Amino acid sequence: MKLIVSLSPHAHGNDSVERNMYGVIIALMPALLVSFYFFGLGSVIVTATSVAACVFFEWAINKYILKNERNTILDGSAALTGLLLGMNLPSNLPVWIILIGALFAIGVAKMTFGGLGNNIFNPALVGRCALLVAFPAQMTSWPKVGQLGSYLDAETGATPLSIMKYAIKSGDASVLDQLPSSLDLFLGNHPDGAGAMGEICALALLLGLAFMLWRKIITWHIPVSIIGTVFVFAGLLHLADSSYADPVSVILTGGLMLGAIFMATDYVTSPMTPKGQLIYGVCIGLLTVVIRNWGAYPEGMSFAILIMNAFTPLINNYVKPKRFGEVVKK
Repeated sequence: MKLIVSLSPHAHGNDSVERNMYGVIIALMPALLVSFYFFGLGSVIVTATSVAACVFFEWAINKYILKNERNTILDGSAALTGLLLGMNLPSNLPVWIILIGALFAIGVAKMTFGGLGNNIFNPALVGRCALLVAFPAQMTSWPKVGQLGSYLDAETGATPLSIMKYAIKSGDASVLDQLPSSLDLFLGNHPDGAGAMGEICALALLLGLAFMLWRKIITWHIPVSIIGTVFVFAGLLHLADSSYADPVSVILTGGLMLGAIFMATDYVTSPMTPKGQLIYGVCIGLLTVVIRNWGAYPEGMSFAILIMNAFTPLINNYVKPKRFGEVVKK
């Protein structure tokens, strides 16, 4: 292997792929445990299947297709992709559909581009959106909470996002009275359909955010810019027309918190500079509100992140960090 020695100054840090990947997995534990508590057996089956499938597909593709001798499954990236994919799925999704999603996430979105560090789009979101397009009925059938022993036969219900969507289409603001209170949404107390497993409890997701900020795994720029933009945009719509939900409810429902904290902050597919991350986050927030309110699907977070993943190279090219020692001309 050729050794390349660059000019000083040099900086050394204790960051590594493994440290950051397993750090994010630890940060996801509160949300994962909450999903086990509310969804029971179904959540365990979906999560275990998704993680195992993603790890297996990465190992198999490396060994038998790419012929790579280096084993990459221990760096935590495949397990993290599987965990994030599982947390974006309903808790009653059949195993064979989960396997297809894992194959898309690892085989198409990650390994096709050369593996970790080379993928253009967030692998877990590619897997989720592929399943949403291919199996819309199964991917939008949301089990009610509290059915701990149920899996495929779990009773389903309307999610807060679907209630918001109906209120906009009907123009009837009274429909929004069916929404849980902001406190219930924050704590995960959903009487009916709750949505994907990982998005049920905002408190658990914020605990994960606090841990990652403390460990300096991510910075505040992307989560805060996304949530702040959605709050402002949704607030303006609510002031203009009461059939649009209040901004606090908008933030606490669906995959907004999960996406802003754990999906949009992916190192590979997000901009490198703080200014670029703010631009990226604002655009994701705007797109999310637009798709949620006027798109075909009640949720828009996944599509918004993938769209902005495609713009990340352009943002990086536009917002370049200043070179060390560069003299700024006035």
